[in-house]
Amino acid sequence: MATFNPGNIANMSSKKRSGSSDDQWDQFAAAKKHHHSLPPPHAEDPAAALANARHEFGEHGGVNMSIEASATFTVMEPETMRRMFTGELGPDRDFFIYSRHFNPTVLNLGRLMAALEGTEAAYCTASGMSAVSSVLLQLCSSGGHVVASKTLYGGTHTLLAHFLPRACNITTSFVDIGDHEMVRREIVQGRTNVLYFESMSNPTLTVANVPELCRIAHDKGVTVVVDNTFAPMVVSPARLGADVVLHSMSKFISGGADLIAGAVCGPASLVNSMMDTHQGSLMLLGPTMNPKVAFELAGRLPHLGLRMKEHCHRAMVYATRMKKLGLKVIYPGLEEHPDHALLKSMANKEYGYGGLLCVDMETEEKANRLMNVLQNCSQFGLMAVSLGYYETLMSCSGSSTSSELTEEEKASAGISPGLVRMSIGFNGTLEQKWSQFEKALSRMQDSSSFNNKM
Repeated sequence: MATFNPGNIANMSSKKRSGSSDDQWDQFAAAKKHHHSLPPPHAEDPAAALANARHEFGEHGGVNMSIEASATFTVMEPETMRRMFTGELGPDRDFFIYSRHFNPTVLNLGRLMAALEGTEAAYCTASGMSAVSSVLLQLCSSGGHVVASKTLYGGTHTLLAHFLPRACNITTSFVDIGDHEMVRREIVQGRTNVLYFESMSNPTLTVANVPELCRIAHDKGVTVVVDNTFAPMVVSPARLGADVVLHSMSKFISGGADLIAGAVCGPASLVNSMMDTHQGSLMLLGPTMNPKVAFELAGRLPHLGLRMKEHCHRAMVYATRMKKLGLKVIYPGLEEHPDHALLKSMANKEYGYGGLLCVDMETEEKANRLMNVLQNCSQFGLMAVSLGYYETLMSCSGSSTSSELTEEEKASAGISPGLVRMSIGFNGTLEQKWSQFEKALSRMQDSSSFNNKM
């Protein structure tokens, strides 16, 4: 099947199922459907780039796009189907075959994600892990090699460390992503396919030097893949040199803790290769996003910037106050954080330093006590994995989202047994929630569970 440029799908003409009609209604419908043109490829503010993206109107002129819930699509003439399967007619001209391949609603969300991250194209998937695995399987063949940060989401680490070597003969060298000489040494030109890291690591909140890491990788002809789940709007890896940007859209982008979704943002050539009918990982493995999910997410993207600013603002205020109380706080917005200056130099202006912070309680027992009183005594937050919800979510990473790692791997990644990861929400007022935090600490002191080493 011939390819098309998903990045240019914003320039699609109105649907022509059998032939071209020149009546005034078709012209009006086409003009209304394409209210905006493509955003500039390197717009500095991701919110501005989103606002510049084409607005997709509904089938009957609704301000929201329609949900194309069909699994398969009809044609008016038999010859049209043949031309679709040869690639002569495709989504760039509004011809669709089957929703596992391309779906109009999902494609529209992909166009918005490309605008958000400043990439040529994007494709949205059924989950964040399906985005991760599909990209790696597309970029690496049997015998392939990945250099990856040793501090990653537990599921990604396990995929790289255990599943891919067993199932696909793809091996990974794990490195300290802040040790650039180590990264350079582990990348073997002609053998290494991918340099993989998170813009802000899960859960330790170390910040990757995206421009420098891209220079190192590109000097050796290696593709840079960055998971930006922790820092949408805050950091734009593609604008800093990354080739591919991944998201678990289930987190900040969704904001409601009610949807599972992922995204691959990158060159149109990559998206095309992943959708190839003979060799494409997305096409053949089938991690298809439901168009109803795509519709929901498209409606949440316009206020992602506002939400991120409030997440980040509260995280900064709480981190500062927690530090003053004597807690061991990890937050890139604090000047003493080793990556503070780096993040400040890379971050998009006015979006802050991220919506997550960590409190290191040193032991799992103390971590559990803290979370227990924060949820069950003061209602500061909820004990739950994931992030980006309007309520604060708390988990002890070593025994939850990073539990797949061995004790040695957790120690190497800097994950303390008592590390409490907090995704700071924006529900209620800032002072109301802070009062609840202080109430919890007071409760711990009263029960003699709180000590100065916290």
